[in-house]
Amino acid sequence: MLAKFTCAALAAVIVASGAVYAAERYDFGRAATPAEIAGWDIDVSPGGAGLSPGHGDVRQGEAIFAAKCASCHGARGEGKPMPRLVGGIGTLRDKKPEKTVGSYWPYATTLFDYVRRSMPLNAPQSLTSDEVYAVSAYVLFLNGIVAQDTTLDADSLVNIKMPNRDGFVSAHPTLGAKP
Repeated sequence: MLAKFTCAALAAVIVASGAVYAAERYDFGRAATPAEIAGWDIDVSPGGAGLSPGHGDVRQGEAIFAAKCASCHGARGEGKPMPRLVGGIGTLRDKKPEKTVGSYWPYATTLFDYVRRSMPLNAPQSLTSDEVYAVSAYVLFLNGIVAQDTTLDADSLVNIKMPNRDGFVSAHPTLGAKP
């Protein structure tokens, strides 16, 4: 029993001294400014909170996709070398489901959020809001979710009902949700 206590006490001393040493050794600078934080506070909720002003249509999205996305996702979102974005609707119960934007993602706002944050792979966060709306419109068009003449903006994007919208069950209840 004493040996366990001694080992625990020794471990606590080592951790504490390591933390002090690290704090002395690594001075990470200064606190971030509100403007710096705002630059990274770009998340978009399923309900659309956080969507930026702007708009884009399928035609514009096709040109942007060809220039900035097709080298990774294929000319029409078929994948290779990166994941497939199109197809797979109705396959989620199969032994090998195809999880794509059209088959798996529950909210169109998730597409906007992901593209704005992470794409293109070689230059994340380089697309303007108009370009993100346009690319989102094109990917949704390729999945048969919106028509070819669709223009997306914050209002219209929120109102798109994705094929798998009701396919998700959260293990973490949403505030205000009824059991």
